[in-house]
Amino acid sequence: MEADRVIRALSALAQEHRLAAFRLLVQAGEQGVAAGVLAEKLDVPPSSMSFHLAQLANAGLVTQRRESRSIIYSADYAVMNGLMGYLTENCCGGVPCSEDAACLPSPQRKSA
Repeated sequence: MEADRVIRALSALAQEHRLAAFRLLVQAGEQGVAAGVLAEKLDVPPSSMSFHLAQLANAGLVTQRRESRSIIYSADYAVMNGLMGYLTENCCGGVPCSEDAACLPSPQRKSA
């Protein structure tokens, strides 16, 4: 994943309602959730929810499809996994981390 796409994705997620909507879409799976349902669940006006979903779509984090009168949004798992991979590719000095061990900074590294 290229740095500019990572920056767009992280920027889109750096807002409370967009992050909450994305998390709900990840939980919903491939069938997705209608925009109106997301707005209700998050207690956000529908027009605001549409704006937030457009930001997530522009960042490539969600896909949309029309079903009758509703627009259904789904998380794009390939993009999400690419983002996670980008963020963790140098974790543990490039050595795969075990599932039960957290990645901790090496004692030799200095914090910024």
